Amino acid sequence: MNVDFIEALDQLEKEKGIDKDTLLEAIEAALISGYKRNFNSAPNVRVEIGRDSGEVHVYARKNVVESVNDNRLEISLDAAVDIDGSYQVGDVVEIEVTPREFGRIAAQTAKQVVTQRIREAERSIIYTQFSDREEEIVTGVVQRVDSRVAYVDLGQTEAVMPSAEQMPTDKFRPGDRVKAFITRVERTTKGPQVVLSRTHPGLLKRLFELEVPEIFEGVVEVKSVAREAGHRSKIAVYSADPDVDPIGACVGARGIRVQTVVGELHGEKVDIIKWSDDPAEYVSSALSPAKVTEVHIQEEEKTARAIVPDHQLSLAIGKEGQNARLAAKLTGWKIDIKSEAQAAEIGMFGRISDDADDEDDGFGTLADDWLSEP
Repeated sequence: MNVDFIEALDQLEKEKGIDKDTLLEAIEAALISGYKRNFNSAPNVRVEIGRDSGEVHVYARKNVVESVNDNRLEISLDAAVDIDGSYQVGDVVEIEVTPREFGRIAAQTAKQVVTQRIREAERSIIYTQFSDREEEIVTGVVQRVDSRVAYVDLGQTEAVMPSAEQMPTDKFRPGDRVKAFITRVERTTKGPQVVLSRTHPGLLKRLFELEVPEIFEGVVEVKSVAREAGHRSKIAVYSADPDVDPIGACVGARGIRVQTVVGELHGEKVDIIKWSDDPAEYVSSALSPAKVTEVHIQEEEKTARAIVPDHQLSLAIGKEGQNARLAAKLTGWKIDIKSEAQAAEIGMFGRISDDADDEDDGFGTLADDWLSEP
């Protein structure tokens, strides 16, 4: 090793952020092992690399004793004094024992250590970079796909998207560009592993942030998201500015903003509703596109009982209970739905029910079935 090697380490420190002294200490430790392995030396040795010259020196460390029992580990006081008159019994003498052919071993060892440290540093940088981006959207290129995982090139690393995190409408082919949501970043023996999702509700939220400047700027706030990926989603938005229509901002002129989001999700239907701190109003909006006549709230049970026109009942429930199920996920309320005719039979119109314990009030059966759907 020489001055060029030291200059190369200086360059690595600037480009990769790997501390030169730390790297040299690691090389010195590796050279000790290499020296012992190749020269059958005593275990007590020290390797030193010149911080400016790059020259390598090996020193045998021997204890100063009155009577020598092991020449590899001990040196007599008389011999130590010949080297330096200040030595006393109990001191440690270092004697240079650098082999003539040690330069080749040193160069090979240094290369291995530097390569390993560069790899570790790059992995650490990638992990830090992507762990800071958890719950954000990234764009990558599909590299390959098998029955369980899609592998996506993100530039600095390859991410994985398990089949469970892929939308039913996703049909990936190598070379496809894809937007996905980073759910987590894990350390593995092979380096950091970035896990992506296209089904996570966070993907819908981030897509609207990209398309709607008012959300990115904080003028419009996304309060809640409920998704059944590939089929239908609901998103609740709110603005504290009375001059800003949060729904209109998300829809965009002639629907261009929401159409862009829907296109990215391969036609997934998206209902945009206005969030309200009034539970009855919020639940009523969440059941969109159905028109709700009345909503009766039971705070303690966090149950909302919605009444809809007779011809809107199936719309409010949705196919296989999907609309009701998404509304419940969006609001966090358990929602029971009845038609006006059904409500009239049990006298529900115009009153807020406090008969939660009534066993025969006609509610609680349909909603349980809807909410039990996956």
